[in-house]
Amino acid sequence: MANIIYKKESYTIIGALFSVYNNLGSGFSEIVYKDALEHEFKLLGIPFKREKQYDVVYKDTILKHKFYADFVVYDKIILEVKAATNIHDKHFGQCLNYLKVSKCKLAILVNFHEELLDHRRIVL
Repeated sequence: MANIIYKKESYTIIGALFSVYNNLGSGFSEIVYKDALEHEFKLLGIPFKREKQYDVVYKDTILKHKFYADFVVYDKIILEVKAATNIHDKHFGQCLNYLKVSKCKLAILVNFHEELLDHRRIVL
């Protein structure tokens, strides 16, 4: 079996995701789930930064456009939150871009949609 990067931390984050989903269910906007996750992370003592800004560097120049990751958890895992019908390729692309600019190795893409909590690990 392959090594799973940040296994313990991922498990803790996913537990927090399920706690939020089990309490709120589906149907809320992304911002509500982000607020609930922030509260849950504080309750569990999980270190995080919300809406962390990243610069995009091109040929030694910092571009005007910035990226804002929903959460950076444990200073090494990007958490991107969605409340959409489905996860699309553009959501994966967004996570890959966050991984590139942040130098993190793992992103977790979570979707709080109608029927279930969907989460995916994206490793760079």
